[in-house]
Amino acid sequence: MDQVLEWRSQSRLLDEVAQALRERIYAGVYAPGATLRQERIATEFGISRTPLREAFRVLERDGLVVNKPGSGVRVATADLPKLLDAYAVREAMDGVAARNAAERATSDEIAKLAELVDLQKKQIADWNPSAYSQSNVDFHLAVIGAARNASLVTLVPLLHLTSQVFAPAFALSSERASAAVAEHSEILDAIQQRKPDEAERVARAHIHATAVRLKAQLAGPQTHIEA
Repeated sequence: MDQVLEWRSQSRLLDEVAQALRERIYAGVYAPGATLRQERIATEFGISRTPLREAFRVLERDGLVVNKPGSGVRVATADLPKLLDAYAVREAMDGVAARNAAERATSDEIAKLAELVDLQKKQIADWNPSAYSQSNVDFHLAVIGAARNASLVTLVPLLHLTSQVFAPAFALSSERASAAVAEHSEILDAIQQRKPDEAERVARAHIHATAVRLKAQLAGPQTHIEA
């Protein structure tokens, strides 16, 4: 890659390197299963291997990479049983986020959620899978932000893992995306109406629907997912 990286602060080098690697994984520059070669990345980033190894440990903690002796560091792959576990946590996480957002979101935050839903409808009409995948993540991040629950912030890597890292390994159809946007609209409506119970219910149902499709995929042909 020709990108020139400028590190803002040596004291924050570890955090900056880890974030740069995260963004590349989220963007698909490093695909699931890809080997992350330390020497090449260290040279490209203009850093020693020490902060790079520490950054890999951070990403391993987040579940984004795996480090196996003899195999090196690789981007995590889409293992269906692992995904089912991840979506079980997502269901609880998204439910709490929607409940708290219904209780705490500002009018500006609700307006932003509405803009994202409108954007997603346009992306489906003129189908753009990559743009939709990003706006899907943006919607869920906006709900988490509106929730103002610090405990949820620590689970944000799980959102990226399920929606950006693993999801591309499965087919994404405009039909499934359309259903997901309808579910996003239900979540938005409940938040707008300040109905915490309803917001949590529809948010959990949204993620649960994906888990059901994943379970079906374990026993049959490939199924479309998106959440």
